[in-house]
Amino acid sequence: MNRRRWLTGAIATAATAMLAACDRAGTSLAEQARRMGEGLTRRTQRLVIPRDALAPTYDRADISPDFRPNGSVDPAAADYKALRANDFADYRLVIDGLVERPLSLSLAELRARPARTQITKHDCVEGWTSIAEWTGVRLETLLDEAGLKPGARYIVFHCFDALDQREDGERYYESIDLVDARHPQTILAWAMNGETLPVPYGAPLRLRVERQLGYKHAKYIQRIEAVESFAHIGGGKGGYWEDRGYEWYAGI
Repeated sequence: MNRRRWLTGAIATAATAMLAACDRAGTSLAEQARRMGEGLTRRTQRLVIPRDALAPTYDRADISPDFRPNGSVDPAAADYKALRANDFADYRLVIDGLVERPLSLSLAELRARPARTQITKHDCVEGWTSIAEWTGVRLETLLDEAGLKPGARYIVFHCFDALDQREDGERYYESIDLVDARHPQTILAWAMNGETLPVPYGAPLRLRVERQLGYKHAKYIQRIEAVESFAHIGGGKGGYWEDRGYEWYAGI
């Protein structure tokens, strides 16, 4: 985070100073500079850190007793409530978009795939951290089953929850690129600390993308879409919070 803030701040400060006399142009340039800083941070991290470098893992004794269920904790959407009422027996994960073989998988089918268990630290943008054990299927396994088309560049996660808890509210979504999607620690978790994933933590299925900040870890996943660009989704920035000013790349 310090490196990203320094790079972004240095570029933005220099750019804004160039057009200090022109507020509208200065604001536009500052936004462009912020994006440049984000891109530079991503490219630098990818250059110096191997693509398959693992986030730190911990022992069961390190698991936090007070892991916060941040964001939505009980989606109010009617379709989600209906699935929850039946203990998610009718849940289907849809994988579509730029894929050769669209998938629709039940929880039982997801659990039948090879599972990965990892104990990792969750870093929230609000400044707190917690450690938990997660079990799920690797995202790469499902993407290989679906077969990504050549134009696919990003993976978008469409979720059941709207943070304002309105039926017609804007539902949460997030996206990652193929480097993070294929990382060995990127999983779709259906269990937490050895138990079925609780609703406040994203049941029936949530993303764990361990080398990114917490807001990238989408909960209550309904559908996964492979896309060439996310310009047509939401506000076009690649995620619910990104549409509101957060950085798309949240690598740590």
